[in-house]
Amino acid sequence: MQVMEDSSMGSTEESGTPMRKETVYEKVNLLVSSNAVVIFTISGCSMCHVVKQLLFGLGVGPTIMELDRDACGRDIHRLLFQQQPVPAVFVGGKFLGGIETVVACHINGTLIPLLKEAGALWL
Repeated sequence: MQVMEDSSMGSTEESGTPMRKETVYEKVNLLVSSNAVVIFTISGCSMCHVVKQLLFGLGVGPTIMELDRDACGRDIHRLLFQQQPVPAVFVGGKFLGGIETVVACHINGTLIPLLKEAGALWL
């Protein structure tokens, strides 16, 4: 498990103004394109916990970014909330969805092949 808490990805410039939307998008894009599985969460969120435990139980070591503990988390949450509230799960550089989609994929048998294709599982 890798939790992203990189203060170099600050959400505000020295003046205290929010980062440009394009910059936040670029940071998210870089993170999801360079990791097999990324979960954007908020600490203490029960649905985020369920997604993490499901993936851990399958043997996946996702990259986890806790938005309430990251310097640019507020800006990333605003960007992601346009599409999906947390948890927001990306597999193989593509947005998979939230808790409902991940659990549905697990139940219908499509989650493990997706994870294998992304390189998150080897078995």
